Amino acid sequence: MIRTSKAQWNGSLKDGKGTIALGSGAYEGQYSFGSRFESGTGTNPEELIAAAHAGCFSMALSAGLGKAGITPTRISTEAKVHLEKVGDGFSVTRIDLVTEAEVPGVDEATFLEHAEAAKKGCPISRALASVEITLSAKLV
Repeated sequence: MIRTSKAQWNGSLKDGKGTIALGSGAYEGQYSFGSRFESGTGTNPEELIAAAHAGCFSMALSAGLGKAGITPTRISTEAKVHLEKVGDGFSVTRIDLVTEAEVPGVDEATFLEHAEAAKKGCPISRALASVEITLSAKLV
């Protein structure tokens, strides 16, 4: 499988603006210097990485539990991507995964074991392996 998205940038870094579109057509929106480094309107690459990571982790956790014969009712994950100035540029320095799950009949130790495996094994975590990834997981 190959998944695609497109981005177009017009103008200078600070005064320019751009659009990002997912290949599926599910999202198309604007981005700018303000939406990336300030509190401007629009999305930014780090927010899109966070969405991808949260979705990938949740699915991987569901898959791992399913292979063990455990069916989750709900898995809700937030990914917090940290963009920080490092040297002369900016870097994604850490991603915090925060997940809550309703999983009937599972004990906390088993749940945490599957959550850690999902953190390490989901394709987005693997793609971002050069970045520290933390996990806070709890049963609700």
